[in-house]
Amino acid sequence: MQAVTPGQEKPVPGLDPVAARRWRERRRSESPWLHEEIGARMADRLGWIKQAPAQWLDWAPLNGGLQAHRLVAERYPEARVELLGQGAAAAADSLRRLSPRGWNPLKWLASGPALHDESGAAAGTAGLLWANMALHQEPLPRALLSRWLDLLAVNGFLMFSCLGPDSLRELRAVYAAQGWPAPCHDFTDMHDWGDMLIEVGYAEPVMDMERITLAYPDAKRLLRDLRDWGRNLNQARFAGLRGRGWAQAQERALEAGLPRNEQGQLLLSFEVNYGHAVKPAPRVRLESTSQVSVDQMRAMLRQPRA
Repeated sequence: MQAVTPGQEKPVPGLDPVAARRWRERRRSESPWLHEEIGARMADRLGWIKQAPAQWLDWAPLNGGLQAHRLVAERYPEARVELLGQGAAAAADSLRRLSPRGWNPLKWLASGPALHDESGAAAGTAGLLWANMALHQEPLPRALLSRWLDLLAVNGFLMFSCLGPDSLRELRAVYAAQGWPAPCHDFTDMHDWGDMLIEVGYAEPVMDMERITLAYPDAKRLLRDLRDWGRNLNQARFAGLRGRGWAQAQERALEAGLPRNEQGQLLLSFEVNYGHAVKPAPRVRLESTSQVSVDQMRAMLRQPRA
């Protein structure tokens, strides 16, 4: 198992890393509703897992969904929570204000949950790392997966979701017909995510996928949602700002080119990939002379003997 560092990995082809960083650093006060819906569906998948973590980490919780965070917290009420990644402090403030009946986030906030930026958290301690809707906008996904692996305890598990390559296919078709650059970069296939998990050092990866189709009364409402969920990170996108005439032409093209349902609503579909994988016990190849770190030795000693 070997960690992947940013210097060892080439960025995702076609994804602008500067634009991705700026979008990730954008301040927001609410979680995108589509991310909340996907987070709720991912939380349902926790029912398949018997293991109850003593500690779990939520990566970029404001982007991933505060309501989804609550669902995980309610499933593991005794577990210690840590908030990591961009927007962790803002997420903690928002959770203080939510405080729904029957569940009080002040209780765990008062007990001192750790809030970290992307660079700081205790390695090797988390029983679960929860990462909703983050990977498809990450320029260096292998390095991020490796970072998450480092944060997990042995036998801890990763749960993540992201958009797949069939997302926005109707929008892509309209842009292609107009001769415009693609409205987004190419998303990674779920089978490639599975291969990447193995390469980084995870075990027992499980990937599954579903399609969600949304219906809109008009192009203006559709575009407003898309701007809330992300930005066009394609390096080949239009350079510079577009004017009012562009916005009107864009809406006309969508109204004319997107498919409609029987009620006349515009349709736009998303491929959502869900992933689950486990951090295995370290394996040391024994030679005539072998070097084993103290942490590796402790982890191996905790494993049952065959």
